[in-house]
Amino acid sequence: MNEKRSISYATAAPIAALILVLGFIGGSSLGGSPVASLSTDANMPEGVDFSPVWRAWSIIDEKFVPASVATSTVIASTTADRNQERVWGMVEGLASSLNDPYTFFLPPAENEQFGEDMSGKFEGVGMEIAVRDQVLTIVTPLKGTPAERAGLKSGDKILKIDGKDTHDLDVSGAIKLIRGPKGTVVTLTIAREGDAKVREVEVTRDVINVPIVTTKNRDDGVFVIQVSQFTANSTDHFRNALREFVQSGKTKLVLDLRGNPGGYLDAAVDMASWFLPSGKVVVTEDYAGHADNIVHRSSGYNVFNENLKMVILVDRGSASASEILADALRHYGIAKMVGTNTFGKGSVQELVTITQDTALKITVARWLGPDGEQIPLTGIVPDVEVKVSEEDLKEKRDPQLDKAIEMLNI
Repeated sequence: MNEKRSISYATAAPIAALILVLGFIGGSSLGGSPVASLSTDANMPEGVDFSPVWRAWSIIDEKFVPASVATSTVIASTTADRNQERVWGMVEGLASSLNDPYTFFLPPAENEQFGEDMSGKFEGVGMEIAVRDQVLTIVTPLKGTPAERAGLKSGDKILKIDGKDTHDLDVSGAIKLIRGPKGTVVTLTIAREGDAKVREVEVTRDVINVPIVTTKNRDDGVFVIQVSQFTANSTDHFRNALREFVQSGKTKLVLDLRGNPGGYLDAAVDMASWFLPSGKVVVTEDYAGHADNIVHRSSGYNVFNENLKMVILVDRGSASASEILADALRHYGIAKMVGTNTFGKGSVQELVTITQDTALKITVARWLGPDGEQIPLTGIVPDVEVKVSEEDLKEKRDPQLDKAIEMLNI
């Protein structure tokens, strides 16, 4: 995917090109002198002393001995391959130095895996993850996936993956450990808020088909549209869902964004446009002076009148594009929000092509709602807070949906 599009995932998602500020790797022979690998075409930062990098490189060449014969056998490869791995490690370190959980480097294998994710079908456990307060955290288990069936929940902290401590493990590294062939098992050590003890959860990997939009025409006069993710084709699915809603003759709508980790910004703006007049601000990308702010406005489809009654369901798994859509519709008085605090993803990422087979996912801006305020990092507080207890889950009750229906039927 080469076109430039803003994304709003709680984790990584592909997008296009920006500029690379790191001046080594382009057009170089990585098997040669490290100094020679500096690109003369790159804009080198002024006042930065790169000599420690090259000194460390030379010391590694001169002195490094693998700790074991087995390790030595594993890493034995061509000089070019070893040097290439060092370069990837340097870029990874540069990205991690920003201390931003949403900025990280994608080496070839991880970058290829990213592309598979966006195809909407891959093998794994089916959950979105992020680093939150320096702890690997589940944003949301996707509906109908092994992660959901295993009982994993939004907000669960992943302490270990198959016994490996996740401390200082970034998202891409965690994904490498969690992913795997269908039928294999990964064991996650989980800490859950309110539980005194950690738990080990075994999850059997499967083929994950990412859900998008589903509908339910209820007998109680309410129509429910659930959007599970903002993909490139989710706007078509949403338009069809709205057509079903209109044809049902109902005027009471529940938009369920629970467990929706986000996706493409333009999909969220397009969905908001069905409810808002032309020109209304949906969200602003604030580039903090690095570039002009970008204001995203409603396209003005605005097909509904004052007879529409609408409630949006949100929870801790509602992130990014979900927060943008819910915040805009509430701001303009289109809908009320019911549930729990959202995830709090107030920033914009782009996937930047570094080489033909690598990329850098980097935070480039902040999300500002229609009121000009950044989406809170602690999440958006709903109009009506309704929690779902363990007992509710056990008895398959949905108090959040029940509350939404109650509000619509008043």
